[in-house]
Amino acid sequence: MNPNQWLRYVGWPLVLVLMMPMVTASAEAEWKEKVLYSFQGGSDGQTPAGGVVFDKAGNLYGVTNEGGSTCPSPGCGTVFQLAPPTQKGGPWTETILYGFNGTDGSIPVGGAIIDGNGNLYGTTAYGGSGTCLLFGDNVGCGVVYELSPPTKKGGQWTYTVLYNFQGGKDGLFPWGDLVFDKNGNLYGATQFGGGKGTTCNQYFDGNCGTVFELSPPKQKGGRWREKILHSFAGGTDGAAPNGGLVLDSKGAIYGTTFIGGYNCPHNSGQGCGTTFKLSPPATKGDQWTESILHRFKAKNDGANPSAGMTFDRRGYLYGTSDAAIFRMTPPGYGAGSWKQTILYKLNNEAYDPEGALIFDQSGNLYGTTYSSDAFHGTSFRLKPPSRKGGNWTFGILYGFAGPPDGGQPAAALIFDKLGNLYGTTQKGGTGSCTFGCGAVFEISP
Repeated sequence: MNPNQWLRYVGWPLVLVLMMPMVTASAEAEWKEKVLYSFQGGSDGQTPAGGVVFDKAGNLYGVTNEGGSTCPSPGCGTVFQLAPPTQKGGPWTETILYGFNGTDGSIPVGGAIIDGNGNLYGTTAYGGSGTCLLFGDNVGCGVVYELSPPTKKGGQWTYTVLYNFQGGKDGLFPWGDLVFDKNGNLYGATQFGGGKGTTCNQYFDGNCGTVFELSPPKQKGGRWREKILHSFAGGTDGAAPNGGLVLDSKGAIYGTTFIGGYNCPHNSGQGCGTTFKLSPPATKGDQWTESILHRFKAKNDGANPSAGMTFDRRGYLYGTSDAAIFRMTPPGYGAGSWKQTILYKLNNEAYDPEGALIFDQSGNLYGTTYSSDAFHGTSFRLKPPSRKGGNWTFGILYGFAGPPDGGQPAAALIFDKLGNLYGTTQKGGTGSCTFGCGAVFEISP
């Protein structure tokens, strides 16, 4: 569990539902894992937040939610680059591109995304010019930032705050990755703020979170414009959205909320979470329309989804709860509304997934789990059935061993051109933090 996730879970006790699988797990041929870099804490990064992304040259980029040299220990977080080895078998080279200092952002809890020009975009949960009080101190309401590469090789990257959240009816505590649409607008979510709901968080303002849009300036050097597309109300509505949103071809937005939905005994009546859709207005300037696609009930389908969802080529959505991997079938496939199907019930061999799923070209799903009774987290593959109506097959690709190996992965994986997988673990590695400072890894078949 991410050590900075305590704000999400205080008041929402998480009881792990250890269910026997609906289908038989297979014994996968174990893939080979290699730790590419171990974070060291201190002036280096510590506790990676989110996964990694590639640039065109094969460099990897990511963020840590602690570490760096510009804030007191354990630090406000960093943005890092990992350059591949110049010789086969050599080490990857880490460079800290930027260290957050608090006033410009602090403690990112989502990864970075990259555009075609190599610019990085992300959020920090705290910091910025907004006033949001935590235990009487102003910790800031969070920011959206851009980090642009230097014009000359070896130069410094340029950091820009694109938006400072203000709390109240605006969002606060942005969580998860951002996503671009085809027009260059950015979309994301804040766990709190929005002006609706009063019981979703006892530490800030109690409001239940937002989905926001950030539009680029019409002229170079202008200000980005933020708009709240939806404020969650809790209760039967969702609450505490996870970020990692996905968009369909018509511009509708899909995501999950960690709580909200039905009251259920799983977490003291806060609700077990939802999947939702936000549809753009038919007329520019009108309100977006929210639809709840599914409310989790804990007993059969798990609860508290911690990551967003993923589309396949047919328009089906795939995601995870604390105890299951599920599929959402859109209307028109034999039903008038979205339908949830459980593909696999997680059990003690692998549970508590916190990163989104990804597909390969053959339609196999890949992901990670933070926990396992046998390992310190896992990477896994879920194969579709070979015949219609058959069972999906679950297999562990690699079980993390903890220091000096990685431990506790909590982010989505990414493929390279050769089919190798890359990701991060929040703990493990050779760093001197308790149980390691985290690592970046490669898994190859």
